[in-house]
Amino acid sequence: MEKKLYKINEIFYSIQGEGYNAGCAAVFVRFSGCNLRCPFCDTQHADGTMLTAQDICREIQQYPASLVVLTGGEPALFVDAELCDAIHAMGCRIAMETNGTRPVLPAIDHVTCSPKFEFCASADARLQISTCDELKVVFTGHNDLSLYDDIQAGSYFLQPCDTGDEAENKKIVKATFDYILSHPKWRMSLQLHKIINVR
Repeated sequence: MEKKLYKINEIFYSIQGEGYNAGCAAVFVRFSGCNLRCPFCDTQHADGTMLTAQDICREIQQYPASLVVLTGGEPALFVDAELCDAIHAMGCRIAMETNGTRPVLPAIDHVTCSPKFEFCASADARLQISTCDELKVVFTGHNDLSLYDDIQAGSYFLQPCDTGDEAENKKIVKATFDYILSHPKWRMSLQLHKIINVR
C-alpha cells in the first residue's frame, strides 16, 4: 500500500515563543497549505517537501525535546491518526496550533486555537471547534473579544499584533496591557522568539 505523504514546509528545533508553552524546547513541524490567507502569515505555502510519517519522525528524533508542535499553515487540514500515532510512539507530546476552522483529532495533546476571522473575510474562517486548551487572539487594540465568548479554553491569551512598525507595535502592546488589567481572564502572550531574536 502506498504510504501517505504530508507536504512539510520545514522541521526545526527552537523554543515555543508564544502562549502556554512559551519558553519550552520544542520540535516544530510546519505544514504547507492553509484554507485562509492572513496578511501577517509567515509561511511560504508554495514551498514544501513531501514526507511520510516515518520521514517526519526521523527528523524529530534528531532533537532531545519531547514536545512536538504541529503548525502551519493549517495543520488540521493534514494531520491524521497515522502521524499522531507515529509521534506518540516516540514518547512525544503533540501540540497543535490551529485557526479553529477544521475539527481537531482527539489524539492531539494540547490544542492552541488562534482564530483569524477578524483578519480574513472568508467563509472558511468560521470556527468549527468550541473547546481548546488555550485560546490565543492576535490583538490589535480594536478586536471585538465578545466574538470569543462561546469558546471554552483552559487558558486565554492576548498576543499583541506585530505590524512591523515599532511605534504602532508599542501602542498595541500598551492597549493589550490595559485591556488585560481590566479583564484579568486574559493573559499576555509575547513572541519570545522575536524578543530574543531566534527562530
